[in-house]
Amino acid sequence: MEDDLKEAINILKSGGVILYPTDTIWGIGCDATNEAAVAKVYAIKQRAESKAMLVLLDDASRLERYVDDVPEVAYNLIEVADKPLTIIYDSGRNLAHNLLADDGSIGIRITHEAFSARLCRGLRRPIVSTSANISGQPSPATFDQISDEIKNAVDYVVKYRQDDLTPSMPSSVIKLGNDSTIKILRS
Repeated sequence: MEDDLKEAINILKSGGVILYPTDTIWGIGCDATNEAAVAKVYAIKQRAESKAMLVLLDDASRLERYVDDVPEVAYNLIEVADKPLTIIYDSGRNLAHNLLADDGSIGIRITHEAFSARLCRGLRRPIVSTSANISGQPSPATFDQISDEIKNAVDYVVKYRQDDLTPSMPSSVIKLGNDSTIKILRS
């Protein structure tokens, strides 16, 4: 895992795109503060830039750097979540402009999975995490289900957990307004 982490971090720092395991499904990722790298991810996924992508952080204490106003209830939700939880916040900041939704919102998930958390810590920035599929196609539950088109399009494919056949599921998704209103988008 150590060599994988080192290489993945080097690729991310140089503006590259990686294919990596997360706390949910395998993801395509890049430095979430690098607009050119984010554009590469949109191109690989053949996805319209009007469809925002989420980012991973390794610690909830970093939220305030990337969200204008973090409602206090966000920390409570993160603490009690019994499975991966993506929260969409009203107003992102300090992220690549093309990563934010048209309304300025951003989805952020705090990852507790070993590799993706260490990746965030090593890069010292959030990492884009979007499903490893062409837009509109089914999300792969295991590494073997990822198309060769995706594998060949990224700059680095992480070796760690490629043989893990435990089916994974996407995260729950909620939208959390600055006024603490909660809207469940995917449970």
